[in-house]
Amino acid sequence: METRRLGRTGRDVGVVGLGAWQLGADWGAVDESDALAVLRAAIEGGVTFVDTADVYGDGRSERLVGQVLSSYEGLTVATKMGRRVEQVPENYTAANFRAWNDRSRRNLGVDTIDLVQLHCPPTSVYSDDAVFDALDAMVDEGRIAAYGVSVETCAEALTAIARPNVATVQIILNAFRLKPLDEVLPAALAAGVGIIARVPLASGLLSGKYDEHTTFAADDHRTYNRHGEAFDVGETFSGVPFATGLEAVRRLAPALTPGTTLPQFALRWILDHPAVSVVIPGARNPAQATANTTAATLPSLTPAQHTTVREVYDTLIRPQIHDRW
Repeated sequence: METRRLGRTGRDVGVVGLGAWQLGADWGAVDESDALAVLRAAIEGGVTFVDTADVYGDGRSERLVGQVLSSYEGLTVATKMGRRVEQVPENYTAANFRAWNDRSRRNLGVDTIDLVQLHCPPTSVYSDDAVFDALDAMVDEGRIAAYGVSVETCAEALTAIARPNVATVQIILNAFRLKPLDEVLPAALAAGVGIIARVPLASGLLSGKYDEHTTFAADDHRTYNRHGEAFDVGETFSGVPFATGLEAVRRLAPALTPGTTLPQFALRWILDHPAVSVVIPGARNPAQATANTTAATLPSLTPAQHTTVREVYDTLIRPQIHDRW
């Protein structure tokens, strides 16, 4: 698999990684044996970067990643912290960071975590010097090798990129969320900050498998967070109304190269942007994990295919979401 530099971490990672949210919770039930099989299939398919968080299944995802971590060499594991408490700036303290970090290190079975990211904190946190002083101290102490941020908005990303020791920025980037292309990706590339592209398939909309009759389990965020009831609505279908997303998929379909699936097309579109270090699709079974890795072997999309993505976005999606994030 092609590798790229993961920003200021100094590490090289495969361009297709694995997002492990669904292995913990919020996407319907995934039993432990299936979750471990997904992790192994992804790694054996060339994945070297796995992204998780301390709140995914209240640590379940981290523990599952930890179970396989010791069996493979050359992996980079990123986790996130900050969502275990009420989302007020006052909770982003050095003491809390250390407590959360201790728990994550136990879950993962490591002394030093490769990359720890603030997990979409309140906007003011990105401008708080004390927060980043505390993170610098954790690097000095060997608790973490590097740190980054996971953001909701492009403005938050730009604030973080200006920080001298922020190694990576994780942001929603996909064919239905183009705003990061305007300023965030150029700024990250110029600063040497890695971009981790999350929600690359728009919560499955870009799988092409759904229609107006599709339903999701009650414990799946695509049921209970359609309007932002539990967390930022941008995390569910990238904030795109479901019906709009279905129509957008139909308009993208004619642009596919014969033999290429819509998920592969969508992942390749992201990888065509050189500022992206790694894209982190999720997978609920080994076949999905393996299929995702094949996107790294596909040729770049043609200019006409990129134009189609832009036209579909500008026509259907831009009026509904562009200014929000």
